[in-house]
Amino acid sequence: MLRKVAKLLYFDNWNVLIIVFTEMRDKLRKWREDNHRNSEQIVDVGEELINEHASKLGDDIWIIYEQVMIAALDCSRDDLAWTCLQELKRQFPGSQRVKRLAGMRLEALEKYEDASKQYDSILQDDPTNTAARKRKISILKAQGKSAEAIRELNEYLEQFVGDQEAWHELSELYINEHDYGKAAFCLEELMMTNPHNHLYCEQYAEVKYTQGGLENLELSRKYFAQALKLNNRNMRALFGLYMSASHIAACPKVNATVKKANVKYAAWATNQINRAYQVSHPSNRDFFPPLSITFSYRIYHHCAFPFPPISFIPFSSEQRWELSTV
Repeated sequence: MLRKVAKLLYFDNWNVLIIVFTEMRDKLRKWREDNHRNSEQIVDVGEELINEHASKLGDDIWIIYEQVMIAALDCSRDDLAWTCLQELKRQFPGSQRVKRLAGMRLEALEKYEDASKQYDSILQDDPTNTAARKRKISILKAQGKSAEAIRELNEYLEQFVGDQEAWHELSELYINEHDYGKAAFCLEELMMTNPHNHLYCEQYAEVKYTQGGLENLELSRKYFAQALKLNNRNMRALFGLYMSASHIAACPKVNATVKKANVKYAAWATNQINRAYQVSHPSNRDFFPPLSITFSYRIYHHCAFPFPPISFIPFSSEQRWELSTV
């Protein structure tokens, strides 16, 4: 990358793309509006824009300072973060938003006690400041105090029950603590408020799959199927449908009709997965060999073991899939 006044040059396959000042500004705006956390690119473009064209940005300069500062914290660029913070403090000396940014910088420096005091001062002036409360919870999470973070997040949700981001974070904390029942409850709340979000359906299905047991596996298969109905390009849900249907078919407790139906579902998922890999790798048909449905009755004899979360690893042409937890 070559930096010049009034423009930024990017080299890509010997072609030079010139991004002039307005394009740089628009690029930052688009990343900001789309909530993209591509911090390295934001730092590259934003630092150039601030250093060379700050006078041309008008009032946009302040939101750009905030955007670049947060990206700089992600990239361990404390020098740039400090510069942006000082400019914001100079322009907005009493702003609660700037105080929160100062607290985030203290978090990045692992000065958690000082950061917590900063957020406490914000909450003392404005007890309804949700951003400051969330930052305090993030400090507990960073310190490994999961139980305290869960307690604080539950108290937060008693007051702000419609906060989807908080429900999702709470589900992640419960999953990390292997409390899958409560994690499932959080995801159920999310699906109630946003039933067309395929990711919530997929994550709920994964939690039920991990809980294990025939009833949970059947529920898992249904929600993997629902996730696919909402987004037929969700490969993780497709693998989940294959795994859950195969596990149900392998369970000795199910009757012949249920077994036959689930073998059919697993076979359908197998064909869809192989088709997807053949399309994405047309020059290497053996990259992903056909899936095979094999069962280990030694593991699934009682069909009550908690199964591990789904993960995908590409196999070579000599390897095949086997449904087993050993």
